[in-house]
Amino acid sequence: MPELDSTVKNVVNETIEPMGISQIRVFAEKFAKIPGLIKLTLGEPDFNVPEHVKKAAIESINANDSHYSAQKGIIGLRKAISNYLSKRFEIDYDPETEIIVTIGATEAIFDSLAAIINPGDKVLIPTPTFALYIPIVKILGGIPVQVNTTDDGFRLTGKKLRDVIAREGADKVKALILNFPGNPTGFVYSKDELQEIVDVVKSKEMYVISDEIYAELTYGEKHISLAKLMPGKTILINGLSKSHAMTGYRIGYIAAPKGFVTNAAKMHAFVVTAPSNPAQYAAKEALTNGIDDCIPMRDIYQERRDYIVDQLNDIGYETKLPEGAFYTFSKIPTEFNLTAIEFANKLAEEGKVGVTPGTAFGEGGEGHFRMSYASSIEDIKEAMKRLRIFTENLKI
Repeated sequence: MPELDSTVKNVVNETIEPMGISQIRVFAEKFAKIPGLIKLTLGEPDFNVPEHVKKAAIESINANDSHYSAQKGIIGLRKAISNYLSKRFEIDYDPETEIIVTIGATEAIFDSLAAIINPGDKVLIPTPTFALYIPIVKILGGIPVQVNTTDDGFRLTGKKLRDVIAREGADKVKALILNFPGNPTGFVYSKDELQEIVDVVKSKEMYVISDEIYAELTYGEKHISLAKLMPGKTILINGLSKSHAMTGYRIGYIAAPKGFVTNAAKMHAFVVTAPSNPAQYAAKEALTNGIDDCIPMRDIYQERRDYIVDQLNDIGYETKLPEGAFYTFSKIPTEFNLTAIEFANKLAEEGKVGVTPGTAFGEGGEGHFRMSYASSIEDIKEAMKRLRIFTENLKI
């Protein structure tokens, strides 16, 4: 095996080198080595891809669709995305000029930020939130500004947004990232709450990157896209990983005004050239003939959600009912005198249950832990039994 030559040991990107990998992955890999542990860490559906969607991918392979597609994605998929967004959320995008198919929603986030940020520009990130926003901003030379939303029920208010922009300097703030339904909190924004944000942003020289990957997984009120209220300044991020259990297919997309998409498409072309054809044809089938495939999955998630939230509160962990996604975000009792990381480690080692510490999701996550209920009800029930015993022992 080759050993790194001593002459290049210090040849390294000084922004990336000090970064650790995602705490979510660190804990997931660590817990995988603990025998008998029930892992409720990763946010990946435990369902299989619908059969008709798999068939479309297989047919693409058999048809020798092995060449490069159009860089922004096959036009059939972009049309399917456009039709889906119009039908589901009443927002309209030109499939020719306003949609880019990406390698998952993560690439969509990267491309979008790359099209906006210059060195020293600031990006507002309400926390707790998806773990990758902060490092991506740093990699691109921007300054991530974490906005702790814990005191406001994990939602960004118009007042707090206005105050943060004034403090950081309106001329330096170039974007706000919203993630709803939220990971890790499961909370959503109402139309009135979104309008508060629009009222603040509309006069500012800044975009809102709206990551709505969990839009199909809402329990109760129908999802309202920010793009419906502010289409000209919203960069919409979505994909099929969560709605159709297609995490491994890596299909996401950007939908935004043409003037923005032109620049984002350049970064997309430089980095990935084009998405894979079989995955695109599968996604086209999912959005053409399977937009309701998520409903039975969502119903099962809701049953699990109701059970796990009831159990967590009964055991003694304050947990609000998530309105979307498939996570609970619970408060660690202060009398335990444990940080989020200490609690997660102790629960794994002594209770044999794997959870993600809240600090994996930014400063606003301290004192909390995330559980994913994208797991079988049998595993969830056993995890709750173990958590109850662990908690009783902690109180002794």
